[in-house]
Amino acid sequence: MSAALPARIARAPKPLAQGLLTTATVFLLASVLTFGLGALSSANPGAAVLGDTATPADIARMNHQFGLDRPLPVQFLSWLGHALHGDLGRSWFTTVPVAQSVWQALPVDLSVAGLALLMAVLLGGAGGIAAALSNGGKVDRAVTAVCAVLGTLPAFVIAIGLIAVVSVQLGALPSGGYVPFGQDPVQWLRFSLLPAFALSLEAAAGIARQLRTSLVGALRENYVTGASMRGLSSRRVLFGHVLRNAAGPALTVLGMSVPMLIGGAVVTERIFNLPGIAQLALQAAQEHDVPVIQGTLLVTTGVVLIANLAVNAGLAALNPAARRGRTGSNEPVAISLPEGATA
Repeated sequence: MSAALPARIARAPKPLAQGLLTTATVFLLASVLTFGLGALSSANPGAAVLGDTATPADIARMNHQFGLDRPLPVQFLSWLGHALHGDLGRSWFTTVPVAQSVWQALPVDLSVAGLALLMAVLLGGAGGIAAALSNGGKVDRAVTAVCAVLGTLPAFVIAIGLIAVVSVQLGALPSGGYVPFGQDPVQWLRFSLLPAFALSLEAAAGIARQLRTSLVGALRENYVTGASMRGLSSRRVLFGHVLRNAAGPALTVLGMSVPMLIGGAVVTERIFNLPGIAQLALQAAQEHDVPVIQGTLLVTTGVVLIANLAVNAGLAALNPAARRGRTGSNEPVAISLPEGATA
């Protein structure tokens, strides 16, 4: 399988192949840093597990059991090889497989982050389109002002405000906790709305700003005027053609929002009492449980890289020139004429 991977990358479209190579390189570097941070830590699992009464012989025997008496390169290759096959090792203290703990916590973050991304796209898209169509009017100024305010507010400040207003004063939604989607979709939505909304606002503001700027420029292009003169409705021109050409920068902002969502989840999970991967990593850091820390960091890095790869694929799909391997082209999408119209 590994031998066939370079051939598959070579047959892929050039932008996608470059993205795959970049993703693989960044993942390898991130794995080296992740393992290096654990290897350079002062934590001694043998002493920590056995306690103060352990003898040096007992500690050495426990370290041998964990494989920590081998050379660091051998430990790294063994750890990475097992990680690529889904084995992230075991916790030093509970002996529970790290992969099991991560897969229990990760759906919490993915579901909340997915809902937050959906909210960001809907809110940012609506705000950006409304501001671009207004272009200097009251709506444009209002959207710009709201985006400027939201861009300066941390997610935890918004989260505390939402709890105070929506949960405490109105009693409309719970202030914390989590119910899996598979167990009860309605309860999952009730528990996820507030944290997802708190995480989505900064991303929505960035999407709205970028989309507004791109749409204002795209609406001035000659092909838009020509399409209107040929009888195409303004809605068809906007949503069928102009939005596709102008969505690239907003999609890039959306991809950059994924690390922000994961970073903001550390505080947001604590505020809303969510059993996510950030809380798992925080607890492991407090206990100096290195395998759990390494596992959560590696999986988080993989999620971010996969999201960035998906964004690059989306950009290539929006830009036909990118699929042909050309870069730097801003050619608009071809406008299809209505029946009976002539150029």
